[in-house]
Amino acid sequence: MKIVALFLFVCSGAFSQNPVRAWRTQHEEQILSEYLKLLAIPNVAADRTDLQKNADTLMEMLNTRHVAAQLLTMPNVPPIVFGEIKTPAAKRTIVLYAHYDGQPVTPADWDGGDPFKPVFREVNGERRIYARSASDDKAAIFAQLMALDALQASHIPLKANIKFVWEGEEEAGSPHLEEMLNGHRDLIHGDVFLICDGPVDQSRQQTIAFGARGDTHLEITVYGPKRELHSGHYGNWAPNPALMLVQLLARMKDENGHVLIPHFYDSVKPLSETEKRALQEAPVNDAKLMEELWLGHVEGGGKHLLELLNLPTLNINGISSGRTGARANNVIPATAIADLDLRLVVGVDWRGQQQKVIDYVKAQGYTVVESEPNQETLLKNAKVAYVKRDSGYNAVRTSMDLPISEDVIQAVESAHKPVIKLPTMGGSVPLEGIERATGTHTITIPIANHDNNQHSANENIRVQNLWDGIETMAALLEMR
Repeated sequence: MKIVALFLFVCSGAFSQNPVRAWRTQHEEQILSEYLKLLAIPNVAADRTDLQKNADTLMEMLNTRHVAAQLLTMPNVPPIVFGEIKTPAAKRTIVLYAHYDGQPVTPADWDGGDPFKPVFREVNGERRIYARSASDDKAAIFAQLMALDALQASHIPLKANIKFVWEGEEEAGSPHLEEMLNGHRDLIHGDVFLICDGPVDQSRQQTIAFGARGDTHLEITVYGPKRELHSGHYGNWAPNPALMLVQLLARMKDENGHVLIPHFYDSVKPLSETEKRALQEAPVNDAKLMEELWLGHVEGGGKHLLELLNLPTLNINGISSGRTGARANNVIPATAIADLDLRLVVGVDWRGQQQKVIDYVKAQGYTVVESEPNQETLLKNAKVAYVKRDSGYNAVRTSMDLPISEDVIQAVESAHKPVIKLPTMGGSVPLEGIERATGTHTITIPIANHDNNQHSANENIRVQNLWDGIETMAALLEMR
């Protein structure tokens, strides 16, 4: 009797496979073949012609799936690919955002030499696809399309109105996104914008991030002699700008990575009790990451990585002065330049954070100018720093306690458990502009593996992350 009961239990569907997973399993080679074709279309953010090819291809992919689609355009800007599915009697509209443009590439740095010739490789016994934007961010777009295919093939009806907003300028800083969304406010509005970008937690568990850091940059140039000087004839006399710059930068942080610039952390908005609890429940991956990244020590004064994501950062993206290696010269350089990357959290304004850094440079005895200094300026002042301000945007965080937040959590948990809930993800996405233009909340649902070489050579997507991402996107498309 027990065997019969078990047989009936299995046949009743209690052990039946997720229909989305079943569809994917039956179509894996077809899915991967189609994805490779999408990845083979170059998509560097600076190339408008290639970006248009991507947009046209995505339009065709939406039309093939009977999704009403159009390109939202403005002069000299890559189009937004917009798709819409209207569901009768739906009470909610869900908007899924992703981007189809990619970071610049240096083919010589890629294994195989061609970032737009996707290849499979095995890493620790698991398949990965290597190509530019394999993870950032064509994976999310493709997972949404495959999820739609799976739901349609499985005759699973949608319960909400669905909109797709796929941007072509995110890797260039989304300078026109807010303006374009404002110009189509009635068309793109929804009850929530789901930002499908970024990596999941380092534990590989599905993640929901309720905010993202803001971002801004400063470029600092300091000056030595008018021209490079022989280091023997003029050493110990002519000031070396490379040394001046590294001394200036080194004084900005202590050995634990704490920023010493006055008032740098003053305006940080504290986390809520729900957000603090979510961090306590999240896995601690620090030791494993240190081993993976060959790190003998980390910053933070003992705080875990996920805690530190909720603080602003000051990072040196790069320093340039003189030459090294086979090209090195015995000279005192004429200039030294550093690019500073400031990541922001809620409560910290990007313009104010820039000014704090500039005020600190002044306090170190530098005369700060905002254009290239001339002879008179350099002779008149002992130390001159030319500071070039970039644009930026502020951080955004959506409350985990909102009904829409709880519904998104429930939807994702229906596909994957456990789900890691983070107040803030480390990367920066222009959520502030999206929320201003749409008047709604943003929640981030990433699917890529954490070790995807995002923005670098040999970018990749772990195939299992693509499979999991299809199920995640299907769960979001099914939301009521």
